[in-house]
Amino acid sequence: MGIITNIAVQPNSRERFRVTIQKENGEIDVITVDQDVLLQFRLKKGMEIDGNALQEIVYADQVKKTYNQALYFLSHRMRSEREVTDHLRKKGASDDVIAEVLDKLRQNKYVDDREFAFAYVRTQKQTTAKGPYVIRKELEKLGVAEEWIEQSLAIYSFDEQVETAKSLYEKAKKQRAKQSLRQWKYQIEQLLYRKGFPHEVIDQVLLSEQDEKEEQEWEALEYQGRKAHRRYEKYDSPMYEQKMKQALYRKGFPLEMIEQFLSKLKEEQEH
Repeated sequence: MGIITNIAVQPNSRERFRVTIQKENGEIDVITVDQDVLLQFRLKKGMEIDGNALQEIVYADQVKKTYNQALYFLSHRMRSEREVTDHLRKKGASDDVIAEVLDKLRQNKYVDDREFAFAYVRTQKQTTAKGPYVIRKELEKLGVAEEWIEQSLAIYSFDEQVETAKSLYEKAKKQRAKQSLRQWKYQIEQLLYRKGFPHEVIDQVLLSEQDEKEEQEWEALEYQGRKAHRRYEKYDSPMYEQKMKQALYRKGFPLEMIEQFLSKLKEEQEH
């Protein structure tokens, strides 16, 4: 049992109060509490406080402080419940306190994983070049329930995915080296897959780009073929042709085009 002998505003915060309690044995306890906790327990000078009541006051203040920490964390952007939980744990809050804080946050609509998931998908599809698989993994890592992930990803339409994937394709196209069409398609498929796009989207992008001009393929074959020619021209005819065909086939060029190129080289040498 103890008696409150003094209540004073904390010098560094007008929202917190310093409460001095004198115990029966003469010892002095000093605690600080939020103004809401002060009002909740109607603390005043001369009031008697037993051990259980003191524990309740301290716990209520921990909840209040943790709640304020959560609000500050949420003031920068929307967060998932798992993000809030992880943040508060790092701040040293106990699981009991965190559970109570989350309940209050839900009641006041400060956290809502369903709304968070929809907002997250909208932001990602508008500001990044991520496909739905990558966004799904990110939401799973953030602790969002499968139900909300499914519902939120539904707003990322197939046409929007194709449009985003095409923009990646066009960027990559500008940096394209002298490659065969087969090599290039494999490379772009891997890029789009890593970015999180499903096969249907990738196929649609590649299908829409089927009008790759034959001269581009021939230009790439000319470039790779003449490099190979300089490497193998020292060999006699049968070995030379075999090595040229193997090298260019590995580069992804069709045999028919390779044959045409070798015929062209032969004509050039004869003239």
